[in-house]
Amino acid sequence: MLQIIIMAILKREYLEFTYDGYKRIVQPVAVGAARADYYVLRGYQTEGDYIEPGREWELFDLSKISDLRATKQYFAGEPPQYCRGDKRMIEVYAEL
Repeated sequence: MLQIIIMAILKREYLEFTYDGYKRIVQPVAVGAARADYYVLRGYQTEGDYIEPGREWELFDLSKISDLRATKQYFAGEPPQYCRGDKRMIEVYAEL
């Protein structure tokens, strides 16, 4: 799973997965460790079953992600208000 996410970030490829029972489609921007044994994905949700205006940014717990797949659809640039160096991660494995 981690390798799929890292490659999607490097290629700017949308990810699709199920999280908390909801289908999500996100622009992955960073993946890393929030603390020991707790890995997270920072993503900007563009489509899916659960999305609220103004709440597109999400920090996803990797242990709760299922049915992960890279979509072979790509995004250009960066999502709105993206900042490098996610402060919720103690170690960043990949980021835009």
